[in-house]
Amino acid sequence: MKRRTFLTATTASLAATQLAGPASASTSTSGSTAKNYEVVARFWGAMPTGVTVSRRGRIFVNFPRWGDDVPFTVAELRGGKPVAYPDAEVNRQDASDLAGHFQSVQSVVVDAADRLWILDTGSPLFAGSSYGGPKLVAVDLRTDRIVRKILFPPEVVPANSYPNDVRLDLRRGAEGTAFITDSGGSNGIIVVDLATGRSWRRLTGHPSALPDKDFLPIIDGEPFMVRPAGGEPVHYETGSDGIALSADGTRLYYCPLSSRRLHSVSTDALADPHATDTDVAATVEDHGFKPMADGLESDDKGRLYGGDLEHNTIWRRNPNGTYQTLAQGADLLWTDTLSIATDRHLYAIANQLNRLSPFHEGQDLRRKPYLLIRLPINAGPVRLV
Repeated sequence: MKRRTFLTATTASLAATQLAGPASASTSTSGSTAKNYEVVARFWGAMPTGVTVSRRGRIFVNFPRWGDDVPFTVAELRGGKPVAYPDAEVNRQDASDLAGHFQSVQSVVVDAADRLWILDTGSPLFAGSSYGGPKLVAVDLRTDRIVRKILFPPEVVPANSYPNDVRLDLRRGAEGTAFITDSGGSNGIIVVDLATGRSWRRLTGHPSALPDKDFLPIIDGEPFMVRPAGGEPVHYETGSDGIALSADGTRLYYCPLSSRRLHSVSTDALADPHATDTDVAATVEDHGFKPMADGLESDDKGRLYGGDLEHNTIWRRNPNGTYQTLAQGADLLWTDTLSIATDRHLYAIANQLNRLSPFHEGQDLRRKPYLLIRLPINAGPVRLV
């Protein structure tokens, strides 16, 4: 069978399908305690992908512009409802001012200094990006104002790239360093010096960042493939996606989405702008099997977390390499981003991504609401400051 990436297949399919409904959410405190997790919010509009929580418990989410009606791509939950953040104007999609507006945000992360970092792919509908669109933006949560904006040059983020998720180590460099997975056509890791704004690529095309050519997962009881309307099914292929820093900041864990393998690389090597590709690749470690996961997260006890997309579960990997199932439920369908908060809970988005129309011959099988859930883990977030 032919193979094609999800980004390529989705561009045409979602461009022809505009799904109605404003972004909205409702909260629940009753939760699913029997499943060891509770529903924090239900989303009845656009599909979310990312979540992060500040030290004071403020919850931020994002809605990429993949075809849903997305009036704002970054939001804060206030009174149980998503509200454009930091304001509606910067969330207005504007092709004439790519750098001045959020085009399509894939990830939001609060750093150890309690700033919100927003990762804009610059690629609505996966249609490709131009300079000014792909960027990393910081908001001061004390003032709710943008305080930093880093634009990625085309040689670091080519038009076919898709910056996916970000982790930050504020101890590296004068003001810190960001590490970003690229799950688009140029799979690899993007490194950013937050003081200078300089960025560079590492592990581009390295086997550990590429999708597994023999990968065919079973999700929702069927082989998960790209199934265009009237066309032949093709294998789903997406590379480097999930990302997490070790508790001591010495290793960066990452995984292709189309894979059941976990790898890590030295952050010293990644952050050295003078290191060669060979130098960096020499520090890559293969940690063996892991369940198929989208996002990754880590805690201050040296443990990793992810969702098992094939079994509707959330797992924890212990420092000795053993795995535990922490939660399971039919409504944990496609656990996307995970985030650990100071309340010692793991937050996660379940967004039914596998039911999007490109995977079902043009039929959107998602059933609202999408969920934001949390579960207690008796650990805090990794804070490298």
